[in-house]
Amino acid sequence: MTDTTPQNALTLLGLGDMGTALARTWLAAGHPLTVWNRTPAKAEPLAAEGASVAASAAAAVAASALVVVCLLDDASVGSALDGIDLTGKDLVNLTTGTPAEARARAAWAEERGARYLDGGIMATPTMIGVPEAGGYVFYSGSHALYDSHRAVLEVPAGSRFVGENPGHAALHDVALLSAMWGMFAGISQAYALIEGEDIAPKDLAPLLSEWLGAMGFFVGNAAERLTSQDFTSGVVSNLAMQVAGSGTMLRTAEEQGVSAELITPYVDLLRRRLTADPAAHGGEDTTGAILLLKR
Repeated sequence: MTDTTPQNALTLLGLGDMGTALARTWLAAGHPLTVWNRTPAKAEPLAAEGASVAASAAAAVAASALVVVCLLDDASVGSALDGIDLTGKDLVNLTTGTPAEARARAAWAEERGARYLDGGIMATPTMIGVPEAGGYVFYSGSHALYDSHRAVLEVPAGSRFVGENPGHAALHDVALLSAMWGMFAGISQAYALIEGEDIAPKDLAPLLSEWLGAMGFFVGNAAERLTSQDFTSGVVSNLAMQVAGSGTMLRTAEEQGVSAELITPYVDLLRRRLTADPAAHGGEDTTGAILLLKR
């Protein structure tokens, strides 16, 4: 079957909050768009905006050479595309998943004659179509597919290609989200400590922002130390000092009636690194503790 659709046409499977935001940006930019959703009612507003609504996932896939999938999870992708002819299709999977799921889905797609690109969206739905918001998408997999459709893919948000290993977009996504969650945990602990005191959260907020910004040097510093495996050169506050100081944080939490459950795992990790060999590790910075996380 010969595909005669325009070069900038595409199909989108999945119309949750993110899928709908993606659809609207492509429509606003004038791209012919075919959409499908398991619950048809979600497609009705987009039809009024110019989208073609397919009666089935198979019909939607058949409508365009470029097929973008943004569903709940990897199992939903497999279910939606089960039995559908993907020969000659360019499949871009923006469904949140793990690196292993992405690699398996890439092999699955290639066995069915499709090129595959996996994506990790670093944005909320409200950031889609708003360049100044700074959202972007990590892509990994077929570089040829990425090059062919980059202009279309960059309409909703910027893009960053991170390699031909299909799992690397998801890995970058989760790595950044993990760092974000850790930061949120620390911020939550800080606000919990002042709860009930004569300190307004709005007064602590700028101090927190300033302090976290100043501590951002750790990102690059840790990368250099992990690369060189040199954890001792130029250390200002060593591991032994950090572990000793952690007791103050834990006692303060107890005095304030605040659980320390958000920070004790990191404290425990630093203590493990130190007690394994105090003479060898006491003078290090804290980066060496990262090595204990790898099983």
